[in-house]
Amino acid sequence: MRLDIGALHVLNVIVEEGSFAKAAIKLNKAQSAVSYQVKKLEQHLGMEVFDRDKYRAELTPGGRVVWGEGMRILQHASRIETLALRYGQGWEPRLDLVIDGSLPIEPVMRALKVMSEREVPTRIQVKTEFLGGVHLRFEQDKSDMMLVKEYTPSPTLVAQPLSSTTIILVASREHALAGQARIALEQLYDYVELTIHDSSDPEKQTLDSLQFGGDRVFFLSDFNSKKRALMMGLGFGWMPGFLINEELSSGELVELKYQGGSRHTFTPQLVYPSNRPLGKAGEIMADLIKEEFSLTTDSDLSQELARDIF
Repeated sequence: MRLDIGALHVLNVIVEEGSFAKAAIKLNKAQSAVSYQVKKLEQHLGMEVFDRDKYRAELTPGGRVVWGEGMRILQHASRIETLALRYGQGWEPRLDLVIDGSLPIEPVMRALKVMSEREVPTRIQVKTEFLGGVHLRFEQDKSDMMLVKEYTPSPTLVAQPLSSTTIILVASREHALAGQARIALEQLYDYVELTIHDSSDPEKQTLDSLQFGGDRVFFLSDFNSKKRALMMGLGFGWMPGFLINEELSSGELVELKYQGGSRHTFTPQLVYPSNRPLGKAGEIMADLIKEEFSLTTDSDLSQELARDIF
């Protein structure tokens, strides 16, 4: 005999109302029907739930445990019913998003906050990769969306451009390159270049499109490590401005005067499969991300060097 969730509901109403008679009125049932349902529950459990010697409907010690666990079951069942209703209204159960770790996470977090405030039932998972690792993770996990720094057009994908952003070539103010004017490429080869591993192939030191390609290269796992290495004067490299805003303002890090240009602009892309359209939550998330990234423009850079992207 399976546990009757309806009996747990009756049990809870009896506890809340304080008697079988009041519970019967609340449930719009005959008192004998309420008593019978409780008796069946006790027979199924092999124990007495209520103390029949008391005037009021009082739980036995074991009954209190059953009632407490029953409440959790009822709450979980209610959530299942709510989720089923919402999914029936077009909400997808899950939404997976992969982003390039060189992009600012704040716009995505703000979008997630709005989704949470709207009580969207879809389970959203965000994963971070770097360079080619973003597309690899996107394909391996059959994710719903990805935010990429660089995008190669494909007939199987739909790409929506986000706000154009900028990268900056920097070093510590103590670094030998910091005080030099019109730095040539050959000069850069004399110093350690700091860069990030491509997470699609961490054992092979795959070159980023803006890596200078010298022999003295130090690969790091993430931008926080790279920032610390830059601050120590270990080398030079490209950094997201949103991560080094304070250091640029204070002069701890300086923009290098490289002849080939110390800044580059690119357009991040929000990408999803063309043969697997976004669901209701995916469409809302995509709109929110585009809206939040629209607030992240290069005009912010000229004001406070705050929203640059690697």
